[in-house]
Amino acid sequence: MPNRVTTNPSDPEIAASDRLWARGDGLIPGGTQTLAKGPGQFVRGVAPKYLRRGKGARVWDVDGNEYLDCSMGVGPLILGYCWPAVDAAIRMQMEDGITFSLMHPLEVELAEQLRALLPGAESVRFSKTGADVTSAAIRLARAYTGRSRVLCCGYHGWHDWYIAVTDRHRGIPEATAELSHTFGYNDLPSFDEALDGDVAAVILEPVTFEEPQGGFLEYLRERCRANGTLLIFDEMWTGFRLALGGAAAHYGITPDLATYSKAVANGMPLAVLAGRADVMSLLDRDVFFYTTFGGEALSLAAAAATLRELERLQVPARLAEVGSRIREGITRLAVGHGADGFVRVIGPACRTQVVFDPSAGPPLELKSLAQQELIRRGVLWSGTHNVCYALTDADADYLLGAWDEVLQILAAAVTGGQVRQSLRGEPVEPVFRRTSNFNLKPRAAASAT
Repeated sequence: MPNRVTTNPSDPEIAASDRLWARGDGLIPGGTQTLAKGPGQFVRGVAPKYLRRGKGARVWDVDGNEYLDCSMGVGPLILGYCWPAVDAAIRMQMEDGITFSLMHPLEVELAEQLRALLPGAESVRFSKTGADVTSAAIRLARAYTGRSRVLCCGYHGWHDWYIAVTDRHRGIPEATAELSHTFGYNDLPSFDEALDGDVAAVILEPVTFEEPQGGFLEYLRERCRANGTLLIFDEMWTGFRLALGGAAAHYGITPDLATYSKAVANGMPLAVLAGRADVMSLLDRDVFFYTTFGGEALSLAAAAATLRELERLQVPARLAEVGSRIREGITRLAVGHGADGFVRVIGPACRTQVVFDPSAGPPLELKSLAQQELIRRGVLWSGTHNVCYALTDADADYLLGAWDEVLQILAAAVTGGQVRQSLRGEPVEPVFRRTSNFNLKPRAAASAT
């Protein structure tokens, strides 16, 4: 019998998952379309690899096992799987068509909705992925300022200008790589050292798991304005979660441009570029940014319905409420089990991360053991709690009860030096993402002014 959201007697049966993985081996390079969904982020031999369906805050894998989902599609499912109002809007639009030979009224209607919600969104354009719109924002900034260099802080997609600063930069020309550099989050000296008169844009995730401190965002806003550099907020994660107006509204800092995706359409593929009209007007003629599916109507209909639901249900407030309960509950349980010395919960309530101190052992092994034991209890977790509106109080109670048992297991394994030996599969691999301490300073040639 498939496992359920309960303390199951054994790990889930994953034979169907493994068969699918074998069929795709060598056929799909990397095995997955989204790195965070791939088997490298889950305990091999224990975790499922393929999900079949979802409803609310729960998912079912191809073997029929049921899980409480803490990832929610790696971010897009802000309301929950199969949300009735959103799915109804998609079905209604499907009766009229999906993609058309001329523009669709939803392009104007949704742009108006977004302008009303997002600070500084004087103009709006649509595309399909976050990498599309962050790259369009960079191109716009370079065109508007007449400059070349970019400073980034966070993860911004797969295109050359960003991936050049990571350890997966093969295939990117050296000349392109020399134009992009990073600075540390909450590290003003590293920012000041990197900023010069040829910086077209500063792009960052306004918050990941570390809150801005010491007026960090305000300082960036002021320095960019004084330097003639455009400030871009990458709000893939923060958009519509921290507040309906995203991090810009939450922190009261308006960037020149902002990019959104993930939660805007509750799972449908849509990305948004928004910002100052004088900058965005370059898209009229001087800067080329067009795509066949930018006006695809199912995603636009889903986004319009999602935004209405976010407002009607006051979703950001609910995410903050239940997310805070989870964050504080795990913290309290860690203290009770003597695990607070190596387990911490960080980040804004709507999206928290559990981190492990290396003093207790390799963090990836600690994470793997926690994940393994949560999976046996019917919880799909890969490091974060991406809270959705469909997550009920009863779900939160169950999740905390599962963590209660898991933290006890972790504490015992650490005390006995048995963390690796307690794993029933291969530990998770390092996360690709980098948000600090990575290529902080520009190369000497590029930093000369």
